Amino acid sequence: MGAGTLIRPTPLKSSPLSQQRPPPRPPTPGYHSSNSISIPRSSTPVKASSSLNSQGDYRGPKPKREWVADWVSQNNDVVRSLPIYVGGLSLLAVLVNRTISGIAPVADASSSQSRADLLTLGLAVTNILNGLVWLSIRPKSVSAVNPEGVECQSICPLLPDFISSELLWVWESLSDATCCRSLIIVYDKRVILQIGFATASSNTDDAVVVDVDKLMKGSLYQGALKSKSQSYLANLSLYPAKSELPFLPPNTQAVILQPLGDKGLAIIGGDMIRGFTTSDQAWITLVGEKLDATLAKMNNIPVNA
Repeated sequence: MGAGTLIRPTPLKSSPLSQQRPPPRPPTPGYHSSNSISIPRSSTPVKASSSLNSQGDYRGPKPKREWVADWVSQNNDVVRSLPIYVGGLSLLAVLVNRTISGIAPVADASSSQSRADLLTLGLAVTNILNGLVWLSIRPKSVSAVNPEGVECQSICPLLPDFISSELLWVWESLSDATCCRSLIIVYDKRVILQIGFATASSNTDDAVVVDVDKLMKGSLYQGALKSKSQSYLANLSLYPAKSELPFLPPNTQAVILQPLGDKGLAIIGGDMIRGFTTSDQAWITLVGEKLDATLAKMNNIPVNA
C-alpha cells in the first residue's frame, strides 16, 4: 500500500442474533425507563459474616483484663504488708543519709536537713502504722452454714390443688435458685405453708408451731405490711427483732420479709450472710406479686385450718 492512500471504512454487517433480538420490555408503570437501574443478581448465595472463623475461634473484641487488680487479689498478704516495708526502708534511708552526710545526730530546728528528716520520719512511721492496720483488719469470710433444726413440710389441707401446687413450686424455685432454707407464708391471719428447716420443739422432735397472733403483733410483721415493700435483714444476728421469729433455725443468717398484698407475708430464711443478691430480691418481689394474685382467689377457708 502506497503512502497517502486513504483507507475507506467498511461497514460491519449485522449478525443474525442482533436481528432476532426481542423488542425492549415496556417500562413498569410509575417508573421512567430512563431512570430505571437494573441491578444484576448473582446466583451464588452470599455467606453472612460471622465473628467465628473457619476453625471456630472467636475474632471479636476481647474483654480487657485488669492486671493490677488480678495481681492484688492473688497477693493479698504482700500488698497488706507493703506499707511496713516502705516505712522501714524510709527509716533506714534517713539514718544512712544522716550518718553519711556528717550532720550531728541532734535535731536542729534551724537546719533544713533536720526539718526534712523529721518530715520523712513522720511519713515513714505513718506507713508502718498503716501497714499494721491493714494486717489487723481483714474481711470476714462468709460461707453457708448448716441450719440447726428439723425439716418440716406443713401445708393447709383445705387449699385448692392449684394453690398447693404453686406454693410447692415457689418453695422448690427458692431453694434451688437462692440460699433459701426456710419458708413460712402467713395469709389472712393463718399459716398456709411452713416448709424447710425450723426450730425443733423442746418436748418433741417436731418443728415449732408458728404463733400467728404473736407474729402479727410484732414490729417486723407490722413494719413490712405498713411499708408494702420488701424488707431484707442481711445479717439477722444484728437485729434485736430476730426474737420475733423463734420458729426459724437459731443460726439463720439472713431473712427476707416479702409482703403479699395487704393480707399476708412470706418469711424467707437463708443460710448465708448477705446471701440474697439484688437479682434474688427483685425476683422474689415478682414471685410475691404472683403469689398474692393466686392467693386472692382463696375464699371461705376456716381460720383454724
